[in-house]
Amino acid sequence: MKTSVGTSTGAAGGTLPGAAAGTATGTAGGTVPGAPSGVPTGTGKAGDVPAGPPRTSRPAPAETVDSPRIVALAASVAGGRDAAVREFWAEAEAQGTPLVEPIPWDPEHRAVTFLWRGTEDTRRVLLLVNRLVDRSHLAGSLMRRIHGTDVWHLTYRLRSDHRGSYAIAPDTGSGGGRRRAGAAPAATPASASTSAPAPTSATTTTYAPVSAPGPASTFASEDSPADDFQARLLPLLAVAGPDPLNPRTVPGRRQGTGSSVFELPDAPPQPWRPWEPAVRPAGSGGRGVVERHRPTSAALAARRDVWTYVPPGPLPDGGADTLVLLDGDMWFGRLGVQTLFDRLIRDGALPPLVVLAPDAVDNATRAREFGGRQAYVNFLAAELLPWAAARLPVTFDPSRTVVAGESLGGLTALYAGLAAPRRFGKVLAQSPSLWWRPEGPGPVGGADAADGPSWLAREYADRTKHADGGPHRLRAHLRVGRYEGDMRERSRELRDTLRGLGHSVAYTEYNGGHDYACWAGGLAEGLVDLLGRADDGTRDGGV
Repeated sequence: MKTSVGTSTGAAGGTLPGAAAGTATGTAGGTVPGAPSGVPTGTGKAGDVPAGPPRTSRPAPAETVDSPRIVALAASVAGGRDAAVREFWAEAEAQGTPLVEPIPWDPEHRAVTFLWRGTEDTRRVLLLVNRLVDRSHLAGSLMRRIHGTDVWHLTYRLRSDHRGSYAIAPDTGSGGGRRRAGAAPAATPASASTSAPAPTSATTTTYAPVSAPGPASTFASEDSPADDFQARLLPLLAVAGPDPLNPRTVPGRRQGTGSSVFELPDAPPQPWRPWEPAVRPAGSGGRGVVERHRPTSAALAARRDVWTYVPPGPLPDGGADTLVLLDGDMWFGRLGVQTLFDRLIRDGALPPLVVLAPDAVDNATRAREFGGRQAYVNFLAAELLPWAAARLPVTFDPSRTVVAGESLGGLTALYAGLAAPRRFGKVLAQSPSLWWRPEGPGPVGGADAADGPSWLAREYADRTKHADGGPHRLRAHLRVGRYEGDMRERSRELRDTLRGLGHSVAYTEYNGGHDYACWAGGLAEGLVDLLGRADDGTRDGGV
């Protein structure tokens, strides 16, 4: 295996080949070689941990509609046809869920019905579809029940190119539960009679039964504030899990059983779906080598697990194209992304690519280190890349080096492109958390942060030159979901800012949310755009 031209000690203070005059200190307050003049060192102290994004506007709630299949089932039940429910569940188990039905008068949308098979102690069922649920008003996402049956359902009208994930949280008593039909029923707690009832069925025909009503005093009203009902629903979030009738699941950042995935008929094709078994046709070529290392970082004052991927076959002299992929614990540890790289390289969509993917460790560490943190950029540019250069055939050419991330990692990747342009000439940012700023979320100086440009857009506008006065030209690929509220406007704003500064930007709005079910395909599309073909800097897609 050939190594790249030039070597590095891998120490925090080592000089990087091609760096501007001066060396990185590798400390939290140090500079990165090639950083634009005046970039604050140590922006965002390591101890400053934002509590989370500010409360921002959301898109209009997805419309609920009647499912023809549910209407027909309700009619059969009302007519006394005892076998109807049994036949319905047999059909659902055979076809999988959710049920997807055409809307005759609206060919661009589908009626998408999510289902849960309850038991006698199921009091309510909460449906959590990525970015369709309003977590400040969970009652709006409660499923309806066909009276006298175990069929719980909720139907959304969604555009036919939607892709997303969802989880279901049934409440069977204190603390919720996921008990299924056939299991021993749990004892009904004494407090059950004081819980709010499930909403009535969305089916509007006169023969559709409704959920069994509870005592009048249990409805959310002036005597029982909606906030109280919201408080009773919040514990269900902890027991949410995949749909047992849907075999396609995708893991989430938090450890657990993950979420289920659904894709409507016109969803854009994806070369890799981590929720489906990998299929490698005979004679498909070799597989890349994945290893896990644990180097020490002076910039982070910690050891950090790093996944590496080296493609099969010969590699170019001078180093292979290099991807620094944030959240390695998700992409490699839980999603198995190496199969995507194998396929894209085998098919010629990407050149041979070396991947460096540091772990984010956990949510607290991620919040502490990601964002506009100079220490983390020092780790990536002044430590990780030199460490890799001593072991792997990575390139030092910024035009062949991509830094990629999603959510807060997307903002981190964009900041790395600004703070270390001589290391990272290309950035792939999916659903970037542009609400982030060093002060943390919430009002600043009496004004809401959403009222003005994002912190990152201002940073880019203020710093357009290298430290040595040379032009800084970045190639970026930005992606954001249609259901991501203010994030769409912030991403458009950043796109326009970058283009106005002369950077090359491809921009896509996809029909989905803040979701690995969407980011999996976005990673492939973004890398092919940045490394696999020419870019005129003005393309948009999916708007």
